[in-house]
Amino acid sequence: MKEWVEALKEYKVFLGEPEKEELKRISYDSRKAEAGDLFLCMKGSKLDSHDKIPELLEKGVRLFVVEKELEDLPAELGKTEGLSVIKVENARAALARLSACYFHYPAKEMLMIGITGTKGKTTTASMVRSILEEGGYRTGLIGTTGIDYAGIHEESRNTTPESYTLQETFRKMKEAGCDAVVMEASSQGFKMHRTDEILFDYGIFTNIEEDHIGENEHKDFQEYKYYKSMIFKQSKQGLINMDADFADEFWKNAACPCHGFAIEKKADFQAKNIENLRQDDFIGTRFDFVHGEDSESIFNHLPGEYNVYNALAAISIASLLKIPMDKVKSALSKIQVNGRMEVTLQRNGYTVIVDYAHNAMGMKNLLQTLKAYHPERLIVVFGCGGNRSKERRYGMGEVAGEMADFTILTADNSRYEKTEDIIHDIETTLTKKTDKYIAIPDRREAIFYALKHAKRGDLIAVIGKGHEEYNEVNGEFTRFVDREVILEEAAKLD
Repeated sequence: MKEWVEALKEYKVFLGEPEKEELKRISYDSRKAEAGDLFLCMKGSKLDSHDKIPELLEKGVRLFVVEKELEDLPAELGKTEGLSVIKVENARAALARLSACYFHYPAKEMLMIGITGTKGKTTTASMVRSILEEGGYRTGLIGTTGIDYAGIHEESRNTTPESYTLQETFRKMKEAGCDAVVMEASSQGFKMHRTDEILFDYGIFTNIEEDHIGENEHKDFQEYKYYKSMIFKQSKQGLINMDADFADEFWKNAACPCHGFAIEKKADFQAKNIENLRQDDFIGTRFDFVHGEDSESIFNHLPGEYNVYNALAAISIASLLKIPMDKVKSALSKIQVNGRMEVTLQRNGYTVIVDYAHNAMGMKNLLQTLKAYHPERLIVVFGCGGNRSKERRYGMGEVAGEMADFTILTADNSRYEKTEDIIHDIETTLTKKTDKYIAIPDRREAIFYALKHAKRGDLIAVIGKGHEEYNEVNGEFTRFVDREVILEEAAKLD
């Protein structure tokens, strides 16, 4: 029997002798399928690829894995010679099993660290990766900002890519010399079986809040929480933020040994004596990392208490891996996370930060964090995306009016709306709170205005786009990276 058939674990043969067939290539997109492929048919929310079987037969596909009963499949199957058809209960789970087998189980050859949570996944993953790299590991990264390894960057539509892409990426990483992988493991990733066949050496839980609940996501909070907890069924060891809601429940139900980290509660790893620090060349926090009788002073080059939690998770992993503390300190003292509280420019006594905050909640959390550094003025540059809920505009306008000392309204992926109309919507709530603002529809000009009028002691937050590298207007995408534009416009002022 072929190894790939055994990898399916549970199956039923409908037609042919698949046990004798070679697995040459896996396809699950009918547009890309070719003769000789094994094709997995899936029932999706919008598309059922079982309906594509006649088209696939014309292309020469003769090996199928399906999840429907034989009588529910297109009649063309019974009229075609040389077919092999296998029935499985869940095609997405089968895709994960086949992909792992096809790429020879690359995750087993590297240190695997998975991170789940409502907030903090991206920043924690970047911190863990920086520490591992400093400690001598060649490390790949998979998450919201894309896929990075060995100097290669690839875009990804999903925080946790499809299982085939994951397994293919693991193999590429290993062949490029990686010996560790840090990845964001989303609740959708677990629900859609993308993470199946991965056993993490360490699984990290950052926190959980009500989010991602609705059509095509999770039906309710209970389901969302369940899929977050899955990380501890797929990890050798767990690491839990004990200050997070439902932490005790996650700990109790974990299927692996766990360690805790916390600021407020007693835990294996703790952060104490937290200070906000702002100097001409540094903005961030200093805290004591406490583990047992040991205590180390840590400088974290990312502002705010929630970034202390992210750093604490990363340091805890480093401690479990016995990475020297001088390597940890070096990594965190210079950490930059693309588009997440990213300190982009510090000059003449003012600081410019880029962040992905693109709704009222994210904006409020960000501005509260920055206010704790007691800036002379807190200036925010933002817009809102077009063809999206207007409630986001009203909410962000209200937050800016209440919390910013000065606001610059501008464009942010206007799509098929006029930027001026979006700005007008934001103004309806902003002007109820303040008159200290200006509207500059061109985002580059808005950033230049903020820099030109900046004073010593100011904190400027350019928000909404974060790690994005484009601006979308009327279906056209042009390159626009806040970080790059800030540095380019600042150079004009030299």
